[in-house]
Amino acid sequence: MSTQSNVPDPAETYRVEASGTPRWIILVLILLVGGMGYLIYAQNATRKSLEADVAGANKRADLLAGKIEQADSRIADLKGQLDVTSQKLGLTEAELARARDIAQGVKKQQAASEQEFNAKLGEVQQQSDAKISAVSTDLSGTKTDVAATKKDLEATKSKLERTIGDAGVMSGLIARNKEELDELKRRGERNIFDFDIGKSKDPQHVGPILIKLKKVDAKHSKYTMDVIADDKTIEKKDKNALEPVQFYTRSTHQLYEIVVFDTSKDKITGYLSTPKQ
Repeated sequence: MSTQSNVPDPAETYRVEASGTPRWIILVLILLVGGMGYLIYAQNATRKSLEADVAGANKRADLLAGKIEQADSRIADLKGQLDVTSQKLGLTEAELARARDIAQGVKKQQAASEQEFNAKLGEVQQQSDAKISAVSTDLSGTKTDVAATKKDLEATKSKLERTIGDAGVMSGLIARNKEELDELKRRGERNIFDFDIGKSKDPQHVGPILIKLKKVDAKHSKYTMDVIADDKTIEKKDKNALEPVQFYTRSTHQLYEIVVFDTSKDKITGYLSTPKQ
């Protein structure tokens, strides 16, 4: 029984070395390099996608870290596969060096992408902090304005008062200026019709009645006018500003009031207050 020798035939070895690297080994290298190219392309696509989504960088930072770790793992696996393949296929040192250079290039590009992303993430965070600070400032100013308005409103409410009218009846709340008149309207307790009437031959409509201004004594804050309601004319003579002018109509038994809070030459300014129906 003969024993086969494991020592290669020198002639066969010479023929392999003379013919150069086998084509199937070159094909394997091309496939490996193509895989590296695809990995580089995938990395570039991932980086561009992250740049496009930088507005949501804070939420996606963990996802990016996971992808980077996966990429590192892939590179490590690929390097290990290259080392194993080189041992099995007998790759030359130059070919191994080239493969290592490609792997190092991918790692550098990946590190640069990560550094660029972190820089943009910091910039986005700074911009977000600045916007939040500006909104907080605006809210503080708004709160201050609201508090001031509320304070003014409370002060206006406290100024409203009641008094006895020309008919001897206790009036409703009296407004002495435009600000207090606005407060009466906001309360909505009665119908309010403000007016600005000058002397005229013809009476002017104010809500459901007519008013004809006949005379104004601005120096003494007095005026005389005719009030026309239900086809009846009532003269209100030498009335004082802020004095409630009171009367009733046939349509209701509740009190109507006219208050003039400003008198000037041939003109009066005030309001008519009527009950809610």
